[in-house]
Amino acid sequence: MSSVLFDVPGPKARVRHRVYAVVGGAAIAAILAFVIYQFAEAGQFAARMWNWIQYEQVQLDLLAALGNTLKAFAVGAVLALAFGAVFAAGRLSDHAVFRVPSTIIVEFFRAVPLVVMIFFFHFGLSLGAPFYSVVLGLMLYNGSVLAEVFRAGVLSLPRGQSEAAYAVGMGKTQVMQFVLLPQALRAMLPAIVSQLVVLLKDTALGFLITYEELLRYARYLGGLVEFGRPLVPVTLLVGAMYIAMCLALTGLARYLEQRNRRNKKAPVAPGVVPAKEEGAVHIPDAEQQRV
Repeated sequence: MSSVLFDVPGPKARVRHRVYAVVGGAAIAAILAFVIYQFAEAGQFAARMWNWIQYEQVQLDLLAALGNTLKAFAVGAVLALAFGAVFAAGRLSDHAVFRVPSTIIVEFFRAVPLVVMIFFFHFGLSLGAPFYSVVLGLMLYNGSVLAEVFRAGVLSLPRGQSEAAYAVGMGKTQVMQFVLLPQALRAMLPAIVSQLVVLLKDTALGFLITYEELLRYARYLGGLVEFGRPLVPVTLLVGAMYIAMCLALTGLARYLEQRNRRNKKAPVAPGVVPAKEEGAVHIPDAEQQRV
């Protein structure tokens, strides 16, 4: 049996791949062990370097910075998803008056670096609170990428899906709502989650314009002389917090995907009979006879 892009590996190839995996894993483990050893030799794991975490005010400030990061992520994610949905629909439109401007906007904001947009909104337009500059930058950049993800997800479906729906008299809005989107969302979910993880990490750029998020507070805390400048311990803790948030977001997406798979009742438009196979659309017998 062969796949589309490559031959399925045979017994010798599978053994070779296992050897590569073991060697690669051992190399990564050795590098991590070396880094940990160097940190230990430099005294980064000494108790005096971690005393700062015992102070209640530090804990409260750290939670406040975490809250600011999550707030920027939540608002930016909602706006980016809405932006992506609107401009993906514009790019899929049959009317040039919607398609051309949507294409220009998406391609423009997808090409401009996020940090440039954040600087432009904060220093150029002087929006005031750094929060607005961060959120606008996150919305425009990630929303443009999500618009392409949505558009590609819809276009990846077989043409027969939409043609069958059009054959029973459904309009384009009905086809998109009842036929294409339910199937496309399942295919787009991994890419959407990956982009949301990028958006979450991009909130760290807010420290460049003095937005009081997690990275900015970590930089401040790591430079305090009274705590011995614990930059490495603070960085390790903040890095672990970012990893935990990304894993939580990925876990939520995995849960939603599994729940969607368990739910066999997909939305069906009037006049379309649910298919026996997932992702297919069938025309009712009466409509077939009429056609």
